[in-house]
Amino acid sequence: MWNLFFVFGIAVGAFLAITFLSNHQPINVNPKLVSELKEYGINDYSKLAPQDIFNWSSLFTVKGFVLMIVGGFLIGFGTRYAGGCTSGHSIMGLSNLQWPSLVATVCFMIGGIIMANFILPSVLRL
Repeated sequence: MWNLFFVFGIAVGAFLAITFLSNHQPINVNPKLVSELKEYGINDYSKLAPQDIFNWSSLFTVKGFVLMIVGGFLIGFGTRYAGGCTSGHSIMGLSNLQWPSLVATVCFMIGGIIMANFILPSVLRL
């Protein structure tokens, strides 16, 4: 039963944060990043999450499928395979000096660097 309250709390917290904590101003983006993002077809910076990627119409494309469905599966699989999430290993595991958490954190960082610099730019160009 606590799982339902947890999920409900996440949804309510996200709604309250968007409603009351966001200033609804356009996002300031570095001009170098703007030129790089234009290569990927991202031109709208009016919200925190680019509307060119995060919208209902792009969800039902190949790119949307890869980013949401396959990405979500990989996150769930990786969390289960690693025996915990990035925060759990990096914060709690390292503070307890656990060797498996150090290995997991290094692998998370390497995977993040590869994803952000090689895989994601290729997917965004689809």
